[in-house]
Amino acid sequence: MKFDLIKTDPKSSARAGVINTDHGIIETPIFMPVGTIGSVKGVHQRELKNDVNVDIILANTYHLYLRPNIDIINKAGGIHKFINWDRSILTDSGGYQVYSLAANRKINEKGVKFKSHIDGSIHEFTAENVMDIQRKIGADIIMAFDECPPYPCTFEYAKKSMHMTHRWLDRCIEKLKSTPFIYDYEQAFFPIIQGSVYKDLRKISAEYIAETNCFGNAIGGLSVGEPSEEMYEMSDLVCQILPKSKPRYLMGVGTPINLLENISLGVDMFDCVMPTRNARNGMLFTSEGTINIKNSKWKNDFSCLDTMAHTYVDTEYSKAYLKHLFSVNELLAKQISTIHNLGFYNWLVKESRRRIIEGNFVDWKNNMVKKLSNRL
Repeated sequence: MKFDLIKTDPKSSARAGVINTDHGIIETPIFMPVGTIGSVKGVHQRELKNDVNVDIILANTYHLYLRPNIDIINKAGGIHKFINWDRSILTDSGGYQVYSLAANRKINEKGVKFKSHIDGSIHEFTAENVMDIQRKIGADIIMAFDECPPYPCTFEYAKKSMHMTHRWLDRCIEKLKSTPFIYDYEQAFFPIIQGSVYKDLRKISAEYIAETNCFGNAIGGLSVGEPSEEMYEMSDLVCQILPKSKPRYLMGVGTPINLLENISLGVDMFDCVMPTRNARNGMLFTSEGTINIKNSKWKNDFSCLDTMAHTYVDTEYSKAYLKHLFSVNELLAKQISTIHNLGFYNWLVKESRRRIIEGNFVDWKNNMVKKLSNRL
């Protein structure tokens, strides 16, 4: 498992790199579709590979722990065999899901006790057992257990939370030292920077995380309601501290514009439910702006979904046809939209990579941001 930095853009901090895992090569910048429960909703694995050309997907520790449960995944031979996916997988640690269960969880130094959203049963996540769980799931990249503080929160809360996340990180690292890989491939470990939107806390956290010298580093606690400008400010600050020789993962981000702006600041990896969730509700991202395909204006528009669509998906459908499928509540509408949006996100990061290597990323990015702001 290794990361090679190929090129840095001359006018920004944007980077092109390559992550090698035992399940394949991941060219960065990269967007990882979210397969929460071991499935990117409504899309076959073969479509992810053949139509969208996805190199890596994300699965969720919290959800897989509850259903189907870790023992079943282990008996299957790990998450790759269980879901029939032979490319790379990343699992988050469940920290964000614990954050979202604010009314049903209790945090202390040991870890987090929470009620299952399924049946109300009581469970506990600690730094140690989350590492055990992720070992059994068997993703190529696994994440440290952290607390994601809410936005807004006080400086004191963010400071206390950050230091606890650091102590949990130390316990995660110690646990991993005593637990060998379960399957016949390596797992890379990413710690997570916290500190809310407070510059001095983010600086402390980034320095602490960098000193652990793990395979890669993640930026957490953003895209939780803060203005985009504050997100960019935090990303810029920590990317200037983190080592250039390691991949940087901004968790849970975001819109196409968010991706481009954070790529320009030096981020390599992203994930977000937006392209898939919005697709199921009829919102399409295109190279000319955003479309609400449910609007009546599209019912007589027989042009393809995006003039660039042929460059990022193998199939094309007209706006009129897709609007019709949504109007009759046909399940295929959600599938087509999901594949389209994932294809667009994948094209966006791959085109960013190409522009970085060619040395003209900034001008292209600035032009794309203007287009992506359009509501068509």
